[in-house]
Amino acid sequence: MPTSTDDPVVLAETLRPALLRVSRRLRQEAQKAGVSALDALLLTQIARSPGVGVCDLADSEQLSRPTMSGHIKRLEAAGWITRADSATDGRRSGLAITASGEAQLDAIRQHRNDWLAARLAKLPVDARRQLDAAAGPLLQLLSLEA
Repeated sequence: MPTSTDDPVVLAETLRPALLRVSRRLRQEAQKAGVSALDALLLTQIARSPGVGVCDLADSEQLSRPTMSGHIKRLEAAGWITRADSATDGRRSGLAITASGEAQLDAIRQHRNDWLAARLAKLPVDARRQLDAAAGPLLQLLSLEA
């Protein structure tokens, strides 16, 4: 008889609620830093891909282009991102994170890490080791094709 970890459907039923709840709490920690979860995501994407365009961001986040444009304008007004003309295409501008945006990302990371570290510290060492071992396979899930 298969164990719950042998059956992907049973494992999915076990992991999904836990992953969703942890993810929700981490998003809430971003809000404590004064940033919405979407703003935190967009700042992270722009920091990882300097020069990314608004259309590319909209497509990757499955938002309409006008909706994404509104979010980008708000992040620009906050001074967290800036637009720069493309070196290869004069009709296109790309986005870059500013020093203020980097500081905001650092604050988000700090809030999230503090929240998570405080809870991890309360777990037994064996449980922390299990979570450490699970981190790699969980990240691997993101790179698998559907």
